Amino acid sequence: MRRKLRVAAYAVCVRDGQILLARSPGLDGTPEWVLPGGGMEHGEDPYDTVRREVTEETGYRIRVTGLLGVDSSRRVFRGGRLRRLADHQGVRILYEGEIAGGDLRHEVGGSTDFAAWQDLDTLPGLNRVRLVDVALRLWRERPAAGHLDPGARPLPREMNEE
Repeated sequence: MRRKLRVAAYAVCVRDGQILLARSPGLDGTPEWVLPGGGMEHGEDPYDTVRREVTEETGYRIRVTGLLGVDSSRRVFRGGRLRRLADHQGVRILYEGEIAGGDLRHEVGGSTDFAAWQDLDTLPGLNRVRLVDVALRLWRERPAAGHLDPGARPLPREMNEE
């Protein structure tokens, strides 16, 4: 089985009761809301990754104001051209950020196609990835260790539906 590790950095930007999100086509083609951010390039510092990715996906430049924490996920699936079994681990570094410049715009030719401020109280009704919920818990609770206990983390959507 092929093993894959992906390290990524994401921003939680909240202002006036809204959070900045980007829209991704989703694995099955159903649009879902995600945090602005993404994978680190080889040799890149995660601090630089989050700033670059937010600008690419939203048009905004951010000032990183804090480190919220780290989240990890692991899943086994069939993927790629050959549909080989893969053991994928994602390590996501979550930063708090504030808008420092730029104008809201949508990414063209990237992993997202739309960016918008969403009201925090309407999030439960949005189709979103689990990481949005994890990030908001880290932002609200600010655990000293920067980590939510596994039992306290939101379950993947498919597990919540059982």
